[in-house]
Amino acid sequence: MPSDTRVIFFGSGEIAIPSFRRLIESGPRPLALVTQPDKPAGRHRELLPPPIKRIAVEAGIPVLQPESVRDEASLAVLRELAPDLIVVMAYGQILPKALIAIPRIACINLHGSLLPRHRGASCIQAAIDDGDTETGITVMHMVPKLDAGDIILARSTPIGADETGGVLHDRMAEIAAEAMAEALPLLMSSTAPCIAQDPALVTYAPKLERDHGRIDWTWDAARLVRRIRAYDPWPGTWTEIVDGGKVKRIKIFPARSGAEAEGMPGTVVLREGAVRVDCGTGHLVLGEVQADGSRRMPAAEWARGFHGGALPQFR
Repeated sequence: MPSDTRVIFFGSGEIAIPSFRRLIESGPRPLALVTQPDKPAGRHRELLPPPIKRIAVEAGIPVLQPESVRDEASLAVLRELAPDLIVVMAYGQILPKALIAIPRIACINLHGSLLPRHRGASCIQAAIDDGDTETGITVMHMVPKLDAGDIILARSTPIGADETGGVLHDRMAEIAAEAMAEALPLLMSSTAPCIAQDPALVTYAPKLERDHGRIDWTWDAARLVRRIRAYDPWPGTWTEIVDGGKVKRIKIFPARSGAEAEGMPGTVVLREGAVRVDCGTGHLVLGEVQADGSRRMPAAEWARGFHGGALPQFR
C-alpha cells in the first residue's frame, strides 16, 4: 500500500488503540487523530484525555477533539486535510453524510461483531450475553445509519467458555488491527467487496450504563453466568442486601452455575465452603464479591463476616 496514502483515524475507546498503532508503525502514517474531548474524571474532576490521544501526542500526530463533527467548522478542517481514507473505530459519534463523503476513496468502520448481528455500542458484551459461540470484527463502508453499511470483510474468532467481556475486548482489539491491514490494500486497489447486510438478521446492542448490571435472581442460572461474564469489567454486575438496616451494594464477579435451586431466588447459603445463590432455575456458586466500601474478596470470606451464619437475602 502506498506510504503516501492520506489517512485520518477516528477513535476514542481503548479497543481502537492497536489499529491506530498499526498505522503509526506500519503505515500509512495518519494525518491526524480525531477523538473525543478530554473529560472530567475522579473526585477532583480533573480533565483526562482519551488514552489514544497520548499515543498520538507521543508520535507527533496532530489531534482534533471537536465537540461535534457535524458543525461546519469541523467539516472544513477535515476537508482541508484532503484524506484518501477515513478509518473509524469506537469513536463515539455517528458520522454525518457530509463527513462520510469527504475522503477520496472511502470512510470505513471497524466494528466489534459479525454484522448484521449486534449493531451498536455493546456488541462485545452482547455476544457473550446471548450465548454466541463466535464473534469477530467486521470492516464496513460507513453510512449515516448505525452500523448498516456494506461489508468489506469480516474476521471471526471463537468465544471461550470462560471468557469475560474484558478479555474478549482485548483480543478483538488485536483482530481489528489485522482486519484493517487486510482491508486497506483492497480499498486502494479498488477491489474491496461491498456486501449488503441482510436486514432480517439485524440485532442491536445498545450502549450500557452501570445500572444495567443489576442482577435479576429470577433468571436461569446459566443465563446469569453469561451476563456476569459479559459485563466484567464494564458495567459490572451487582445486587443489593440489607445489612444493619442499611441497603448495601454487592458487586458480583464471574461465577459458575449448578442445577438445583432449594429456596426462593436470591437466597444465599454457605455450604461446604462455597457460597450458593438460588436463581429462578438452578443456582450460582460465587467466586469473588466486593461489598460497598470494602475490597474484592472470595465469596466465602465475605459470608463468614456475618456473625451467627445468617446470610442476607440478595434482592
